[in-house]
Amino acid sequence: MYHKFIKPFPKDFLWGASTSAYQVEGAWNEDGKGPSVIDMAKHPEGTSDFKVASDHYHRYKEDIALFAEMGLKAYRFSIAWTRIYPNGTGEINQKGIDFYNNLINELLSHNIEPVVTMYHFDLPYALQQKGGWESRQTIDAFENYARTLFTCFGDRVKYWLTINEQNMMIMHGPAIGIIDPDKENPKKELYQQNHHMLLAQAKSINLCHEMCKNAKIGPAPNICSIYPASSKPEDVMAAYNFSAIRNWLYLDAVVYGCYNGTAWSYMEEKGCTPSIQEGDMKILESAKPDFIAFNYYTTATVAQSKGEDSDKNHTGDQQLAFGEAGVYRGASNQYLEKTQFGWEIDPTGLRNTLRELSDRYRLPLLVTENGLGAYDKLEEGETINDDYRIEFLKKHIEQARLAITDGVNLMGYCPWSAIDLVSTHQGISKRYGFIYVNRDEFDLKDLRRIKKKSFYWYKNVIKSNGDKL
Repeated sequence: MYHKFIKPFPKDFLWGASTSAYQVEGAWNEDGKGPSVIDMAKHPEGTSDFKVASDHYHRYKEDIALFAEMGLKAYRFSIAWTRIYPNGTGEINQKGIDFYNNLINELLSHNIEPVVTMYHFDLPYALQQKGGWESRQTIDAFENYARTLFTCFGDRVKYWLTINEQNMMIMHGPAIGIIDPDKENPKKELYQQNHHMLLAQAKSINLCHEMCKNAKIGPAPNICSIYPASSKPEDVMAAYNFSAIRNWLYLDAVVYGCYNGTAWSYMEEKGCTPSIQEGDMKILESAKPDFIAFNYYTTATVAQSKGEDSDKNHTGDQQLAFGEAGVYRGASNQYLEKTQFGWEIDPTGLRNTLRELSDRYRLPLLVTENGLGAYDKLEEGETINDDYRIEFLKKHIEQARLAITDGVNLMGYCPWSAIDLVSTHQGISKRYGFIYVNRDEFDLKDLRRIKKKSFYWYKNVIKSNGDKL
């Protein structure tokens, strides 16, 4: 759709950037913090772990000063459950509370709005040993954790995100470390975990509305438009299948309080429907999110699957299975360029995704991740010329503005990432940040912060409220 007049970004638009606790903080076992499933997971050979990461735990004041210099209106970060409850439940770790109190206060002193993710992949390992998300006890543990967060930080945090990329945890559970791939029926156990996460999320939404009258809360899945590989009706059906399984299963449950019909039919066919206890659906129906936050990196293209095992493809550098016999087959999109790590680049897909979400759910939207991972190079004169990142973000911001013109209620844009951090699967070498952290995979060097070219570019974008790209 072409427009004669392009609407501006709203005056109160949340221009921000994002990180997660385990990828940026470091200090993995300091000040009473317990281990998470991420801490205990095996890391791909040749990549760094998360023990030091970007050392944000010790350098948060320096980092926030840089965020303020860049002009950030919002900073989306996650709280490490194991800093608050080292074992997932039990006694509160006051030093963890103190750290996040200090972090939040520091942000507010620079007029940066905290956007807090309650759970970003890092389940307490002590809970995983007791069954993790397969156990209904983890629902209670999460509700207790949420109550503590709202009690301690709810007077200052206006925006809460429940669970980061729940759909990615379920679709790629072994890669995140929440399930053993050698289990007898890992798919069934994953969808049982999903049901328990949905209940925990619903309870936390209700709790937030009860305890934090001025706050808003929503889910934070990874959502993208799904394209059929051709206009062949069977390819269109495959795209519909994958959209339901990848996207709508999670959002229909949180927004409408019910399971998506196509996704449920898929689970029945695969023998992985979750056990639902009396009262569960009432809990889901009772929770009403205020907005939808979502992470967007690229779209997906699929074709008809006739049931062959060879239907499985892979997604970029992560080498995660993409395709399922008899349901859909992953396909490449000939119209899209790719990143250095094999991810397809689709700015228009962001506009498509925003419109789909807006039309389907009629809620305000917040982009909480969008970015380009690359092998950034520190050049002579302490410069990082990441023009490729500027070009990537520029095109996506242009499409976000077009989506607003289309009628989408977009609250803000928080690309990944505010500062270089350790990528979940590729270590520190895959950089996303506006700020360079001077370290290599296994050589920590001095962890010095250096502003990239994109830092200055994004500063001007924010200053002009998106007019100057």
